[in-house]
Amino acid sequence: QVQLVESGGGLVQAGGSLRLSCAASGRTFSSYAMGWFRQAPGKEREFVVAISRTGGNTYYADSVKGRFTISRDNAKNTVYLQMNSLKPEDAAVYFCAAGLASYGTTLYASRDKYRYWGQGTQVTVSS
Repeated sequence: QVQLVESGGGLVQAGGSLRLSCAASGRTFSSYAMGWFRQAPGKEREFVVAISRTGGNTYYADSVKGRFTISRDNAKNTVYLQMNSLKPEDAAVYFCAAGLASYGTTLYASRDKYRYWGQGTQVTVSS
């Protein structure tokens, strides 16, 4: 069982930055590939970025590539999402998710690969 708690959301002006954190419970955090997804009102939850167990592999949605950076600290059981150059279309509830990974290089872009989800944190971007 893994419990995930996101934090760091808020209101920011377009062009600004936010750093989201996702703290995980349990002693097996390093066994999980981690991902960030987002969901805007009236839209489906969409993939943002994923990171492998070791942090050596990452994969970004085209819409955030070059602006967002994912990282993880396995000693702190935490994954981070640094979001720069935010746009109004980035506004959404952001969720972190954990998916068990057999290999250190594995990461997932599909929602159904993630078993555990946080409750989400709201990001609002004003134009």
